Amino acid sequence: MSENMSVRFEHDILETTITNLVIANRILAREDVIDDFGHVSVRNPLNPDRYFLSRSRSPEVVTRGDIMEFTLDGELVGSDHRRPYAERHIHGAIYKDRPDVNAVTHHHARSILPFTMNAISLRPIFHMSAVIGSTIETWDSQDEFGDTNMLVDSMEMGHSLSKVLGESRVALLRGHGCVCAADNLKAVCMVSIGLKDNAKLIHDTLQIGELSYLTDGEIEKTSAMLLSPMPLARAWDYWVARAGYSGI
Repeated sequence: MSENMSVRFEHDILETTITNLVIANRILAREDVIDDFGHVSVRNPLNPDRYFLSRSRSPEVVTRGDIMEFTLDGELVGSDHRRPYAERHIHGAIYKDRPDVNAVTHHHARSILPFTMNAISLRPIFHMSAVIGSTIETWDSQDEFGDTNMLVDSMEMGHSLSKVLGESRVALLRGHGCVCAADNLKAVCMVSIGLKDNAKLIHDTLQIGELSYLTDGEIEKTSAMLLSPMPLARAWDYWVARAGYSGI
């Protein structure tokens, strides 16, 4: 490959990544996962020590021009003076601690919030929610940081949260929300939407009877199937159409 072709190839990769990040913002807003607050990021595919994240703006209105690049320590790359998300350290800490993770969401979907404040497990009860995984721990900022403004606004707090996330795809934040982590943007959207849906289904099920969770084996096999290329592509096409981006 010639040098010019290589440069063009890398440019195209970055443009596709950033376009998909904008679309992921719109998808998660459309699916009522991310509201006026919350955010989604993606690791730079050409430089794993950096990631892309919008400036501080509601996800439903994020555009290509809002995307910023950060180091894993949360430092802005370049000279953009617009305000970044205070909680960008969630993303940087997870990327730093988890080389296998290439996309992260932080959101406050209302259906999950009760589960951040009680002992009822959010373990999957629905096969399409198997992607959230079998282990979902809750991080409580009180344990290490005492009374705060409830924002994860430092790398120290980000790494504390990341430690509770461990090798899982989901962790809850007591009285706040959750983080979701996955290999790519399509997968992290599926995990984030699946978590929201699973929480609603658990709430509804408890109104009529006892819960029956999926087994470890069911979760492992079903999530492996759903996170494979064909199901992810099919789901992504559906979400893109619902978000008004079909055909671009």
